[in-house]
Amino acid sequence: MQTFKKGIVYLLFAVPVVTQLYPLLWLLLYSLKTNEEIMDGSFFSLPKSFQWHNYSEAYTSGNYLKYLGNSVFVTGITMVCVIVLSSMVAYAISRFRWKYGGVVMTVFLMGMMIPMQATLLPLMIIFKNIHVLNTHWSLILPYIAFSTPVAVFILSGFMRDIPHEIEESAFIDGASVYRIFTSIILPVSVPPVMTVCILTFINIWNEYILAATFISAEKLKTLPFGVYTFVSQYSVNYGNIGAFLVMGALPVILIYFFLSNRITKGMVAGAVKG
Repeated sequence: MQTFKKGIVYLLFAVPVVTQLYPLLWLLLYSLKTNEEIMDGSFFSLPKSFQWHNYSEAYTSGNYLKYLGNSVFVTGITMVCVIVLSSMVAYAISRFRWKYGGVVMTVFLMGMMIPMQATLLPLMIIFKNIHVLNTHWSLILPYIAFSTPVAVFILSGFMRDIPHEIEESAFIDGASVYRIFTSIILPVSVPPVMTVCILTFINIWNEYILAATFISAEKLKTLPFGVYTFVSQYSVNYGNIGAFLVMGALPVILIYFFLSNRITKGMVAGAVKG
């Protein structure tokens, strides 16, 4: 009976593992096939011969380095701004006793409920009027706005459980609020900060809707646009598209694979008191 129960548990865990890993395996096989093999409808078949040249063509013809540099720049600036802003807001909400702390937290929680698609038209008008449309800032600003509420929620839950005796001792020693924040609170909050960094990176790296709406200059486009290099009026190079998608997803897969335990630790860091 015990063996049967373990088998059921393993089966239940195996189902999501297979459903999550199969698309990645399918994409890898897709990137190593010719157009003829892809179009014949054999989705589960192995390539007759591995087309490794798809990756070299995707790297050179798809301007991979240029799009990669733009994605790194936009994602990096966004992550830094989100960490700085959300950590300060979370510190003020969770550690200070002030009248409107709960109201501010509610406003940020409401920000988590706003769908990104609903803001496209207003943001388009605003960015056009302030002359940042078709620049990287037209992506960075909304990315910061949509990522900050989640970051505040995660960080405030952790900071709320930090013992107040630590701050009181620092105040007695003459430390200012800013010194306490930078020298005590932030170092202690490394687990949730890492979680915010990883989640922000994953959410922004492959974002397409805002990038397709606000960016038209070829030199400013981010990584998801590279696939259109292999689409022409009369033909589509599916093998190169698959190779480019693999190279574009590889940074996210590697970061999540090596740092997934930090996400879990950061999410539950403030869940248990004691």
